[in-house]
Amino acid sequence: MLRGSHLTRVDEKGRLKLPAEFKRWLEEKYGASFYITSRNGHRAQIYPMPEWEKFETQLSDIPDFDPAKSKLQDRLSYYGQTAEMDPQGRVLIPQILREAANISGDVLVIGKGTYLEVVNHEAFRKSLEENPMSQDDNVALSKYRLG
Repeated sequence: MLRGSHLTRVDEKGRLKLPAEFKRWLEEKYGASFYITSRNGHRAQIYPMPEWEKFETQLSDIPDFDPAKSKLQDRLSYYGQTAEMDPQGRVLIPQILREAANISGDVLVIGKGTYLEVVNHEAFRKSLEENPMSQDDNVALSKYRLG
């Protein structure tokens, strides 16, 4: 399970150095192939290829004429590319996505269970401060019986 967050860097060539804890788990469970994309251009999502293929299977169950499916596919394809982790544990973030999400220099890599998200560290910290958890959020989540 990918959990927690780690600060790291995206180098001048657009390569993200995966934090050692995430790298080790990903290699053991999934190997070195990934699909890197975004649903909105604000965050990069790094899916191990087997997890991405599960997502694609779920997406294929939605009728092709559904406009929401088409919009989502457009975004996932526009921002997305396959990637291989190199021996140093780096993956190349697509240039279009790096520019849209301002992912360069110091970034935060967040574990999301079966995939990772990469965000601009300062923008993420600012967003947390500006959007605190509200009572409405707590009520909405209470139906899921989270500890």
